[in-house]
Amino acid sequence: MSDYNDKMIADFRENGGIVPTGHGSGLVLLHSKGAKSGTQRVHPLLGITEDDHWLVIASKGGSPENPSWYHNLLAHPETEIEVGANGHVDTVAVRAEVIADEDYLAAWAKFTDKSKAFEGYAERTARRMPIVKLVRR
Repeated sequence: MSDYNDKMIADFRENGGIVPTGHGSGLVLLHSKGAKSGTQRVHPLLGITEDDHWLVIASKGGSPENPSWYHNLLAHPETEIEVGANGHVDTVAVRAEVIADEDYLAAWAKFTDKSKAFEGYAERTARRMPIVKLVRR
C-alpha cells in the first residue's frame, strides 16, 4: 500500500470516516483478500451509499487494467467495508456483486454526478470500468 493510501486510511479511522485532505465523507475502506496470495488488504474508495448497499467503481484512474482489489473480490466476494457513521467507523459485512449490463448506465451516472474525474478516467482507457455493488450481509 502506498504512503498516500496509508495516510488516507489512518485519517478515515481517526476522524470517524471523514478524510480532511479533500476527500470528505464519501469514502469507504474496502477489505479484500488476495486472489492468489491470500493477503488481506484495505483500499480507500469512493463509495456511493444506497439503501442496504454501496457502489464502488474499479476505475484505477483510467488505467488499462482493472485494480487488484477487483480481481480479489471476484475470487472472494464475501468481505467487509468500513464506513463512517455518526462520528465513528463501523465495519459492515458485505457481498460483492458486479453490476449487470442493464443497470450499468444508471450506476455510472451516479459516479460522474459525484465526480467529473470519472469521465476523464473513461477517456483514458478502452475498458469499461466495472462497478461493484457491496450488499450488506
